[in-house]
Amino acid sequence: MKTTPLLENWTMADMELRNRVIMAPMTRSRADNPEKAPTDLHVTYYRQRATAGLIITEGSQISEKGVGYIHTPGIHTPAQIEGWKKVTQAVHEEGGRIFIQLWHVGRISHPDFHGGELPLAPSPINPESKAFTPEGFKETVTPKEMSREEIKQTISDFQNGAKNALEAGFDGVEIHSSNGYLLHQFFSRTSNVRTDEYGGSITNRARILFEIIDAVKEVHPENRIGVRLNPSLHGLFGMTLDEETIPTFDYIVEKLNSYDLAYLHLSEPFTDVSELPHAETQIAKRYRPKYQGNLIINGGFDREKGNLYLKEGLADAVAFAKLYVSNPDLVDRIAKNAPLAEWDKDTFYTQGPKGYTDYPPMAE
Repeated sequence: MKTTPLLENWTMADMELRNRVIMAPMTRSRADNPEKAPTDLHVTYYRQRATAGLIITEGSQISEKGVGYIHTPGIHTPAQIEGWKKVTQAVHEEGGRIFIQLWHVGRISHPDFHGGELPLAPSPINPESKAFTPEGFKETVTPKEMSREEIKQTISDFQNGAKNALEAGFDGVEIHSSNGYLLHQFFSRTSNVRTDEYGGSITNRARILFEIIDAVKEVHPENRIGVRLNPSLHGLFGMTLDEETIPTFDYIVEKLNSYDLAYLHLSEPFTDVSELPHAETQIAKRYRPKYQGNLIINGGFDREKGNLYLKEGLADAVAFAKLYVSNPDLVDRIAKNAPLAEWDKDTFYTQGPKGYTDYPPMAE
């Protein structure tokens, strides 16, 4: 079996990972119980994919305020911790490693999730998007501008989520600062027009991320913390790229060098931004020279493109999303250069095992 870069082992922080194939975080909406806790179905799903060098779980809300999609699991109650314990035990039994993604959606939510109260956000600006509610997709609303006290509480909730993750047996945490959710909303001038210390300058708009990292590392090993960013997101989740977007992410990435993180997880553009005057079309090429730590890249990668990025030194590992939906044995298929199964997008966010745990492994 010919060795490929994706299959090489990798030392990340103080962990030996058996390959550089990462399972990216993906919302799957299977926590369909009043507790929003992982179930035995989650245990099977993640166990099936435990040959990944590292699994990063679906985004898991750090509080009820952070909910914005139906049936997403959390990491803020005893029932949720107990559910995740079964997942981490299963992955570890298979020799795998697993981080949990800590999540707050901010304004990409709806009052239906919050007892009629408005979702929280940096500023009262409607993202003009859609929220996936128990009654189907609904138009987003103008959110409530967070007070300083609510910002401090959110930072504390991230810290508590990281503490709970350790109790649940996770190997680490990923702070979700990406894809138009709460922290990303703070970074952007089009969603953050605050005039206090959390708005205005690039330093101020990025402040909350570093306060969260500082809080999390008080209760969690710093070298087991990852950060997820999507610098060129535009036209999705209510985000609009402008002339300060890339300079803001330049500042964030360079400042992250002062931390001993497990990794920085970056996304290539989700949409075609080649015609936008201030966009960066090649994220890994821009940020590999700027970031001194471990770099994970994702966004539309297949086996060939993943190997190429690793060979060229543009990343240390590659995260796969949809390919991991339909190929639980993705590592084995990469090793054998075998055909990859197609995913069924109609079952991405449904409930039950169909399209979740019923994709078969490759026939011997």
